[in-house]
Amino acid sequence: MYFTLLALLVLTFSSVTSFSPHTSPHTSRVTTRAPKTRLYKDYPKPNVENTGPYREFQALSTKFRQNIPQTPKKVAIIGGGLSGLACAKYLAEAGHKPTVYEARNVLGGKVSAWQDEDGDWIETGLHIFFGAYPNMMNLFDELGIHDRLQWKVHKMIFAMQQLPGEFTTFDFIPGIPAPFNFGLAILLNQKMLTFEEKLQTAPPLLPMLLEGQPFIDAQDELSVTEFMRKYGMPERINEEVFIAMAKALDFIDPDKLSMTVVLTAMNRFLNEDNGLQMAFLDGNQPDRLCEPMKKSIEKNGGTVLVNSPVKEIVTNPDGTVKHLLMRSGEEVVADEYVSAMPVDVMRRFVPKAWSPLPFFRQLDELEGIPVINLHMWFDRKLKAVDHLCFSRSPLLSVYADMSVTCKEYYDEEKSMLELVFAPCSPLAGGEVNWIAKSDEDIIDATMGELARLFPTEIAADDKWPSTKGQSPQGQARLRKFVVVKVPRSVYAAIPGRNKYRPSQVTPIPNFTLAGDYTSQRFLGSMEGAVLGGKLAAEVVVDKDQGITRILKEVQATVVSKATDFQAKEPAGVKGDGAIAWGGGASFSKDNTDLLREVDPAQFEGGEIKKEERVKEETVSA
Repeated sequence: MYFTLLALLVLTFSSVTSFSPHTSPHTSRVTTRAPKTRLYKDYPKPNVENTGPYREFQALSTKFRQNIPQTPKKVAIIGGGLSGLACAKYLAEAGHKPTVYEARNVLGGKVSAWQDEDGDWIETGLHIFFGAYPNMMNLFDELGIHDRLQWKVHKMIFAMQQLPGEFTTFDFIPGIPAPFNFGLAILLNQKMLTFEEKLQTAPPLLPMLLEGQPFIDAQDELSVTEFMRKYGMPERINEEVFIAMAKALDFIDPDKLSMTVVLTAMNRFLNEDNGLQMAFLDGNQPDRLCEPMKKSIEKNGGTVLVNSPVKEIVTNPDGTVKHLLMRSGEEVVADEYVSAMPVDVMRRFVPKAWSPLPFFRQLDELEGIPVINLHMWFDRKLKAVDHLCFSRSPLLSVYADMSVTCKEYYDEEKSMLELVFAPCSPLAGGEVNWIAKSDEDIIDATMGELARLFPTEIAADDKWPSTKGQSPQGQARLRKFVVVKVPRSVYAAIPGRNKYRPSQVTPIPNFTLAGDYTSQRFLGSMEGAVLGGKLAAEVVVDKDQGITRILKEVQATVVSKATDFQAKEPAGVKGDGAIAWGGGASFSKDNTDLLREVDPAQFEGGEIKKEERVKEETVSA
């Protein structure tokens, strides 16, 4: 039914004319080269409020503000990423007294950023905001910072694999409601799939629209590739669309990614008119997003502390939390405790008394995926697109010229690309363990990909052998780079993992879980982190009101294994800094050695050569 109507719309819009990447969104359709003339323009905020999910989570926000606590609770929250900050914000608004304990000297967790010696901001990842992020959009509204989002034209931009230097797009025609705008955007594109392939693609996706979440959840045991083959989707949609989508969603390829991830994203985007419209934050995450959250918490009676690492969760004889033992030796006593740590770090804190419990054993089934984020400054302006680009490269996921897309990083004369390098490790399904490689190796491989993406612009540079085939026409040279490695980022959403995501409520009466890995409708993302924190806050608020929430059922296989598990002391976290606490950093000898000690799997199949280590140590010194 949907596809028949979409086909009719194609005939209606068959007269749509060609475009270049910076022209009006009303005429965008045909592949062209990036133009020489640069016109950078932010678009008005789309109507993200007129959706069911937005109103649903707006009602949850209202619930917190209308709450009158039976007894205001002192709540200790471990972790100052988006999930911990969101949890604290809503608890403070509900009349409770949260304190956030962040181990590092910067807030944000996986969205943290810091300045280097030149004053340039280094970000943990390339973060994009979507219209279909209802909790994030509510959050920006509640904080009064919607004007910090730089909305881009409503389209998706893909680099053409066989046509270096060219792009093609999915263009969302204004005035066409969802899901027809998404289908029409695909149908109007003439460069990625044939009409017959599009017809083959639609039927397997219709149950997602008609049956909704039950169908989506049922596909978790299948990878994207397995789903395609089971339902007869054309193989070419994998290389044309799904590889780019999989790497953007979870930093892995389609043969490793659960189809539930893709369907969850598509369901949100297909059901909201502006769901796929994208925005960049107008500056660094700590100042432009985390700081307003911190101020909101403090305004309502909460506290946010940095440089406050927890050493151990200490329990009472009955298994409840007695206090948090800080590395400083201080004992933090609260009424309620919330972990907003990444799942890989949380596993290291599970107290001995809890370790045999099936609820905590299921965390063994979840682990963070490695990813690398690159910052590359060039000595001149590239012919950039003012948007996020899907590279469709074997090594790169998405990239953006931040000197164009972001006000704080704007530069009229030089470009700074931020790129996601994925998959970057055998742990993420890659063939090469780039986590264990030197920064120079990673940058040289990336320069080779950029030489393909910008064939007339990147210069042949002896420093980067992968560029040696460039023509004399190329002039742009790399003048600076920073490689940020995140050994354990969002949980790896491989097939069959969704059922192991724990509920926010736990078997421990005064202990709650937050985080994007916890059970909620959004996956590992900024939206998932905010929602995970918000749901954790709701658990605490409801508990105070005498409302008992249901513990998510633990899988029988986990329960069975747990019967033979021998209780053990928690491993705890060794070292300091981002790598120790599940974040990302530019690698030095110290954190390379720390990672090798605490997570040796990161180096399997890619041991750094002796000469590389000598070079690394020299650079670090």
